[in-house]
Amino acid sequence: MNEYNTNVSIFINLDIDEELSAEEYELYADQVVDQATAAETIPELEAEILILKDLEHQALGVVQSGNDKKWEELSHLLQDRPEMYTESGSRRKLIIFTEHKDTLNYLVGRIRGMLGNPEAVITIHGGVNRDDRRKAQEEFRNNRDVQVLVATDAAGEGVNLQNANLMVNYDLPWNPNRLEQRFGRIHRIGQTEVCHLWNLIASETREGEVFQRLFDKIEIEKKALGGKVFDILGEVFEGKSLKDLLVEAIRSSESDEARHAYQESFFGKALDTEHLKEILRRNALVEQHMSLEDLYAVKEEMEKAEARKLQPYFIRAFFTEAFQNLTGEMRPREAGRYEVRHVPASIRERDRIIGESRTPVLKKYERICFEKDLVRAHGKPMADLIHPGHPLMHATTDLILSAHRSKLKQGAVLVDSNDDGLEPRILFMVDHSVREAPANDQHDKPRVASRRLQFVEIDQHGKAFHAGWAPHLDLQPIDDYDLKLVQDILNAPWISADLEGLALNHASQHLVPEHYREVKARREHQADKVLAAVNERLVKEINYWSDRYIKLSDDVAAGKQPRMQPEMARRRVDELTERLNQRKRELEAMKAVVSSTPVVIGGALVIPQGLLAQRKGETAFCADAEARARIEMVAMNAVIAVEQGFGHEVKDMSAEKCGWDVTARPPANPDGSIKPDRHIEVKGRAKGQSTITVSRNEIIYALNQTDKFLLAVVIVDGDSFDGPHYIRNPFSTEPDFGVASINYDLSDLLSKAVSPELTL
Repeated sequence: MNEYNTNVSIFINLDIDEELSAEEYELYADQVVDQATAAETIPELEAEILILKDLEHQALGVVQSGNDKKWEELSHLLQDRPEMYTESGSRRKLIIFTEHKDTLNYLVGRIRGMLGNPEAVITIHGGVNRDDRRKAQEEFRNNRDVQVLVATDAAGEGVNLQNANLMVNYDLPWNPNRLEQRFGRIHRIGQTEVCHLWNLIASETREGEVFQRLFDKIEIEKKALGGKVFDILGEVFEGKSLKDLLVEAIRSSESDEARHAYQESFFGKALDTEHLKEILRRNALVEQHMSLEDLYAVKEEMEKAEARKLQPYFIRAFFTEAFQNLTGEMRPREAGRYEVRHVPASIRERDRIIGESRTPVLKKYERICFEKDLVRAHGKPMADLIHPGHPLMHATTDLILSAHRSKLKQGAVLVDSNDDGLEPRILFMVDHSVREAPANDQHDKPRVASRRLQFVEIDQHGKAFHAGWAPHLDLQPIDDYDLKLVQDILNAPWISADLEGLALNHASQHLVPEHYREVKARREHQADKVLAAVNERLVKEINYWSDRYIKLSDDVAAGKQPRMQPEMARRRVDELTERLNQRKRELEAMKAVVSSTPVVIGGALVIPQGLLAQRKGETAFCADAEARARIEMVAMNAVIAVEQGFGHEVKDMSAEKCGWDVTARPPANPDGSIKPDRHIEVKGRAKGQSTITVSRNEIIYALNQTDKFLLAVVIVDGDSFDGPHYIRNPFSTEPDFGVASINYDLSDLLSKAVSPELTL
């Protein structure tokens, strides 16, 4: 077949591959292949038809013979390579990339036949719409029965497939950016497995010769650069492109020795170690620098978000109970990871009705987890992280709320075991959302940009105040005996006042504006950043095609017959301009957010432990309340003094009820980098006491923050004190879901304590 390569012009405009996305190029190539010809005269057209008929005859002979060497190589890979199987013998997930949809369909049929299971193979190509593409991606990620994804380069952009670590390039693109994008689907941050890539190259062909030299050189440089060559492959060819080299190799009439020498020189320069290192250094440069003040501001916002978010322990406890209540089937696998064997139809149907995400709820999940660190486990399938925004969690929660929402409004009576006071209060849960501004299309429902559960407390004097980020976590239900002791409070006139209105008024004045400003600022920053990148890329493309249009128009005016007509270039300019304008409109709309009206979704009467003790006649408890308050104050002052002595900026967080009492911020390092804050939970105890009571909330935050969290114990004896004693990682296990607090042996905790200096 090589004899035809020197006689037939390549009629697809190869330059366009550099400018179009993979999906656009795939559609463009299909159209051109169906319509284009290299002939300029009738005799040339007749000759071309004869050549194509001969090629068609040869291809038909290969198909009918059943002797497809390339397929045999792929079949050997799939069946005989040990990398294709796990230690237990099950098949690993594999991605196969091909250039053309016809080849994709051919491979799908053969692989399904070989595996004996049609559902084991799925596809992504340019003709698959976005929703179906997302569904295919989710099936490949989470369905253990789906083992092979066959895809064109439409799956090479913007798709995360890092649950696989095996890839085959059945045929190779001439654009190195495509190669980089393909490998980038599995070779991403967070990939813990060794990635294996096989490239099927036809030997004894000019194209195969070039690619073989390329991959041989990449293999050498990969060892020098720690496997990062594929991350920058699209940038290494400066001056002459890989595509040009391939075209020259196919058309060249030079001797093999001369051609090989030129290719060796070409790849030697493009893939020179120092050249590659320079590209890596260039890509690593950060052009925007933040002041120390800005860094601390960002860090503080991150700390607040971390403290506000629902911790994995709570999510897991709720989801496990709710999912099984809805007849879902899940079983534990590796530590902290689960397999979902069956998702009930009721959950999938609820997702179909309420789903705001294009990611559907699947019938089953090979692995799920609730902590980011457990998404990947060596030698095991990648897990889907279940969080409040995950479609499975969203649909499950909505079904549970539908069944029990009335109970939230009905209210409850809860006890605050950490409150030694005597004044009861009402705790309101306020739901507030910030939504995207309504679109011009009235049928489009504005999407929620941020939703936050906020807490407002009202005392018996009608005073409202922010109750903290998660005050309900430290409360526990009152028992029947204690409920009788506070019956008069339930019948008190202040309980019947419009407390809900007071709570909403406080939220509207103080909590809602803060939430709105935070979301608006974040989205404006994000939109501006994206707009700058989009504008730079699309303006560059528009200028390129504008220049092409002018040049093609000049060629036509000069009597030439270019393979691409000027009109096509002009249409491309119009399309790109409209795309740029559309993205600008979308990003401007992203900045426009509106604050929804806050809504009270539940409430509870909170009874302090001190009030119950008083009504039970526990005079010792009541007498000790003032002493305990003094001890806690001494302990707080002792810890604050120590941290300030270290030069730390100290903030009292006890009123925030965020899971710790003191935030200590160390000064920045000499190089300008910032150190992590220290979150300190302070416990003061009178000399002679043997236990320390720690709330569930405090334990959960300690487990979540690990090294940032410190437990400080201060032993107070009259006007003197011993300590503070600092304890890192004081707790090893989370309390059961219904436990509000745990008593720890003081001597056991102190045995693990160190002096504050040793924690720096």
